[in-house]
Amino acid sequence: MTALTVRQAAERLRAFDNVLVLTHLRPDGDTVGSAAALCAGLRALGKTAYLLPNPELTDTAAPYFRPYAAPEGFTPERVVSTDIATTALFPENAKPYAGRVDLAIDHHPSFEGFGRENVVRPSAAATGEIIYSILAALGPITAEMALPLYVAVSTDCGCFAYGNTTARTHAVAAALLQTGIDFQAVNKTFFRTKSRKRLALEAAMLSGIEYHDQDRVAVLAVPLSLIAQVQATETDAEDLSALGGQIEGVDCAVTMRELRPDVWKFSLRTGPRVNATRACALLGGGGHAAAAGCTVEAPFQEAKRRMLEAIAQTAPDFTL
Repeated sequence: MTALTVRQAAERLRAFDNVLVLTHLRPDGDTVGSAAALCAGLRALGKTAYLLPNPELTDTAAPYFRPYAAPEGFTPERVVSTDIATTALFPENAKPYAGRVDLAIDHHPSFEGFGRENVVRPSAAATGEIIYSILAALGPITAEMALPLYVAVSTDCGCFAYGNTTARTHAVAAALLQTGIDFQAVNKTFFRTKSRKRLALEAAMLSGIEYHDQDRVAVLAVPLSLIAQVQATETDAEDLSALGGQIEGVDCAVTMRELRPDVWKFSLRTGPRVNATRACALLGGGGHAAAAGCTVEAPFQEAKRRMLEAIAQTAPDFTL
């Protein structure tokens, strides 16, 4: 479990061939964009590289993923993971590779160091920023690499609106735009388009919202019954955790999504008063200081109680 610099990681990748790249459960723009860009960069070097098919891929992310999907029966010589903090986030078909990841590339403070060699930059707004630096060390950044990289970087910082956005984030985005990519289409798809089912989900979530801690903590629930009622797809339900953080006066938005009966996926979006990673770590999860998650197996009220208690432990001024 060796930590590498960006340049060392680039040299490792230059020596790799027949590479399989892994993405995480409920894949978002960062894991998909990072993985796709890495595949494009490796192929530009004449390497064989594919992405392991992800069964939870959404329609939004699919166009960036599918050109690189591994054919059935592909046997890799090397395995790389992108934007995965823990092997617990491996999809079922990735679990056989849990003990043989040659290089793990990630930006989460909660990264567990499962790769034989690892590149971790918690200061990066997205894993896409790290992939950009690695690919730049390998050669010119082409438009084919830049488009998924823009998806990776822009989605993980909320189109450059979240607090994790830095000057480096903008510099990387500017360099990507200089390749001539259609960034406006990406922005329209990811940030300015909502299906009618998505709007129905948001309306139901807001109508049932609960406030705690002097109205500074908002809890929004997405039970299976709501998904069924609206007939929503995974694409409709993508990134619902961004909704609560838009409410005035709320500095800790808790989104509870029921994955299976009495199995709740928590997503926290917080301000500086509440450390999201610390709260989620108390329940077996992790992430970033302002954005983290965990999974709790319990009935709704019990799961919610556990999360509120975890938040209270990280916010000394929490009041019921």
